[in-house]
Amino acid sequence: MLPLGSTEQHAYLSLATDVVLAERVAVEAAEPLGVPVLPPLAYGVTPYFGAYPGSPSLTRATYVTVLRELVASLHAQGFRRLLVVNGHGGNSFAAEQVDVEWHDWWRAPRTWEAVRALDPAGTHASWLENFPWTRVPGVELPASPKAEIGPLPDEPAAVREALGDGSYGGAYARADGDMLAMWAVGVAETRERIETLGR
Repeated sequence: MLPLGSTEQHAYLSLATDVVLAERVAVEAAEPLGVPVLPPLAYGVTPYFGAYPGSPSLTRATYVTVLRELVASLHAQGFRRLLVVNGHGGNSFAAEQVDVEWHDWWRAPRTWEAVRALDPAGTHASWLENFPWTRVPGVELPASPKAEIGPLPDEPAAVREALGDGSYGGAYARADGDMLAMWAVGVAETRERIETLGR
């Protein structure tokens, strides 16, 4: 398994949120099956956050080239079944351009259903990504939900002006019990994806 993420602003959460979530869901899903998990690819396609410090981005062409070369290298070493576990929406375009099984863990059907059942308002840098392992110690979250932000402009400085703290809107947190229950669905669905790989 190859986890993919992105190092980018996540409002009050870790810059590594997408990396942490992709790796953790892959490891937890794979462990009972004895499937190896590669270290995550920590950089992705996130040019829209270019005005937020600590949000480096690759171009789409570079990203596709990197993934193709990694997959080809693994195939040359004898690996025939490879599952990419992606944790960043900006990387998802590559699913159609790289010959590999692809799994956007947070929006797999049952996981996304569990997310929407908890709260239909929530996306980037909101409660949806706020787990004990993505929080920054000592950082206090706003108590009130943020109004959801509509379509964003293309220019990074304008994106930062529109988003402010970086969240796309919704509540900043939910009860840990809710989050862990949703996480369990994501892990189980990812494990099922592993089990059906290559069938």
